Amino acid sequence: MRKWRNAVVTAAWVAVGTAAGALGAWQLASSDGAGGAAHSRPLDEAAVRAALTASTPTRASPSASAPPSPSSTPPPTPSADRSTVRFTGGSATVECRADGTVRLVSWSPADGFHIDDDVERGPGAVARLEAEPGDDDDQPDLPYEIRCADGTPRAKVLPDRDDD
Repeated sequence: MRKWRNAVVTAAWVAVGTAAGALGAWQLASSDGAGGAAHSRPLDEAAVRAALTASTPTRASPSASAPPSPSSTPPPTPSADRSTVRFTGGSATVECRADGTVRLVSWSPADGFHIDDDVERGPGAVARLEAEPGDDDDQPDLPYEIRCADGTPRAKVLPDRDDD
């Protein structure tokens, strides 16, 4: 009698485990990926644009909405084209503005370098940053000047300004 009871209990546990596994597999297989399922694929650029376009709220007519408060309206800025400029010590995302000025939006050092804290990001006629080698004292610092020419950023290495 005791053998039968152990066999029945074991069979019940196996049945419950199998049912739970099957339910989990069914749930995963029937998921459309919207819930962040493990098998969902990343979107390509066209799919991202389509999703952003679909999720952008439509604007109500001016008469249907209240005017924005002065504190919530951002100050007007000249239109700008963003692009990335690459140089030996790293890269930078740059805005070349319609008024001819340049502004560093962000920057990232290349492997083995770091960007000095003394960055002149603009907006101005010129933006400046300096890429410094990590642990190599034999390699010189690389100060860069970034300008926009015809809406395209150009990085030019300058002579090192430090008086070591």
